[in-house]
Amino acid sequence: MTGSKKAGSKKAERERATLLDELSVASRRYMASYALFNQAVADHLQLHPTDLQCLNLLSLEAKPVTTGRIAELTGLTTGSATRLVDRLERAGYVVRERDAADRRRVLVATVPEKIAEFGRLWDRMAAGWNGIFEELGNDELAVLVGHMRRTVEFSAQQVTRLRGGEFG
Repeated sequence: MTGSKKAGSKKAERERATLLDELSVASRRYMASYALFNQAVADHLQLHPTDLQCLNLLSLEAKPVTTGRIAELTGLTTGSATRLVDRLERAGYVVRERDAADRRRVLVATVPEKIAEFGRLWDRMAAGWNGIFEELGNDELAVLVGHMRRTVEFSAQQVTRLRGGEFG
């Protein structure tokens, strides 16, 4: 390898290290800002932040789900998921109903009117969020979508590891 190729390689390594450091800082700020945003929305709706995110996940499900499925979606124990459903039921966002196919099973269904109210809040806030992405091309949007999907998967793995005591 010639001297200029080595220098170029070292420069690329330094650039990458700098970018990874910047990404680490930006990611931490992003996660903190989202947690604070989530808290503000939860406060506005008079919900616990975890309950808000569960409601968000439930609104993405195609049909009513069991409390066990809610535990899977949230990473909570089934006992904690049951208490979460209790709180959402008291707030009027969900109802428990018997499964028509198996009367022994209880399903958690969202209340359409309350989900519509929840959706209207997101719609009012969405204009500002969508503006952030206006300047991005399709390739850049695809990178963001891929990153978010990988982050969701990785986060779920880390939650499992944390709850399994792997990190002490």
